[in-house]
Amino acid sequence: MHSHVVVLGGGPGGYAAAFLAADLGMETTLVEADPRLGGTCLLRGCIPSKALLHVARVIEEAHEMTDWGVEFSKPKINIDAVRARKEKVISTLSGGLKQLAKQRKVRVVNARGVFENSTTLRLEGGEIATGADNKLTFDYCVVATGSSPAKIPAFDLGTDRVMDSTGALELKDCPESLLVVGGGYIGLEMGTVYANLGAKVSVVELLPGLLPGADRDLVKPLHARLDKLFAGIHLQTKVAGLTDKKDYIEVTFEGPDGAKRTENFSRVLVSIGRKPNSQGFGLDRTKVEIDPKGFVKVDKQLRTADPHIFAIGDVAGEPMLAHKASHEGRTAVEVIHGDDAAQFDALAIPAVVFTDPEIAWAGLTEDQAKKQGREVEIARYPWAASGRAQALGRTEGMTKILVDPETERVLGVGIVGIGAGDLISEAVLAIEMGATVDDVARTIHPHPTLSETVAFASEVFHGTATEIYKPRRDRHEK
Repeated sequence: MHSHVVVLGGGPGGYAAAFLAADLGMETTLVEADPRLGGTCLLRGCIPSKALLHVARVIEEAHEMTDWGVEFSKPKINIDAVRARKEKVISTLSGGLKQLAKQRKVRVVNARGVFENSTTLRLEGGEIATGADNKLTFDYCVVATGSSPAKIPAFDLGTDRVMDSTGALELKDCPESLLVVGGGYIGLEMGTVYANLGAKVSVVELLPGLLPGADRDLVKPLHARLDKLFAGIHLQTKVAGLTDKKDYIEVTFEGPDGAKRTENFSRVLVSIGRKPNSQGFGLDRTKVEIDPKGFVKVDKQLRTADPHIFAIGDVAGEPMLAHKASHEGRTAVEVIHGDDAAQFDALAIPAVVFTDPEIAWAGLTEDQAKKQGREVEIARYPWAASGRAQALGRTEGMTKILVDPETERVLGVGIVGIGAGDLISEAVLAIEMGATVDDVARTIHPHPTLSETVAFASEVFHGTATEIYKPRRDRHEK
């Protein structure tokens, strides 16, 4: 077989690239080892986790309604039915991708692709019959192989009581107790799910705070809420060892003072990050270069050092986000199609942590500004001043804007609160379009909504916010 464009990997970046290539009239083949399209995001990540987080949120809302004088009986959870509904969501979306590929005349090959050289893939397994012609040549290949959960060899005890994120999403049961190793977004999201389903969840993090790298202003309200939801949050604490006791996992903790103690858990979720899938499929037989962290080196057009090969998504560098992969995939295809001006140069790539409350940010963060020695002015709008937040009984949120003191352009926005992930897109647009804080403030937002807090935070900058008193400053005062 030969194809003008081959996409290796059927995740959000891969199928976005393949579909656009076909739309632009190029002969396109999509090679995916899994029988279903969608990649980690759809099959083992973003979508199933958000489906389960929805269940968790409904349970939590039922508890919150007691403050309004409305009481529900204790939820009866049929774990098999929850799991089945999650799988239905996955199969519906994956089936839709298969149909879209067929409509676009994208050839989908269920096989594992291994590079033999810069223009040839050897196809293994899947639907490829033994002895069949298993070579696929191409003019261009877009590598979209994604990433996998990082592992700690010493924690591999050969028991399903020790899980990674994939195992946690299988939802085999709701354990009596669960330890989440790692205070990153995946661990906190899954911890939220299991806690609301009834497990006693504890989190252990080696660093001084949850969500390392995230803005501390945003993390603080989340930490306060998780303190009530989780059985324990252990910071600056190391997991010194796991022991399989058959009916439970014995965990040895080592605190910041070096003191050790043990505790028993029904299950342990190891969530310490992800690593790029750049090994084991023949890239060493091409001119592609890989950096010390395992990422494929690319330029702004997603070109690798091999003129026939592009790379996108998790395998091509951080941040490891599905929406970044999709945009990179489309950019790579535009370049292949002949658009020499096309390049991936986003000023703001939004990040969202789908905990409760959600955390979202885009553009420059306060920590980044400090590290860069960059002067910024910061305006914060507490959601306690928001009528909609008060009506919802969720006043712990905050909207924060970072502004360039000279130009008054919006450089970054952070939001913590329910629905923060849906609110951040306005901030992304403002940053990309070079909007000033005054542009945002003068844009009429509907009342009463949480989206108003973005405009109100902009008004705080000038001291003109109706609900927040701050001495007024001249709009052009530096």
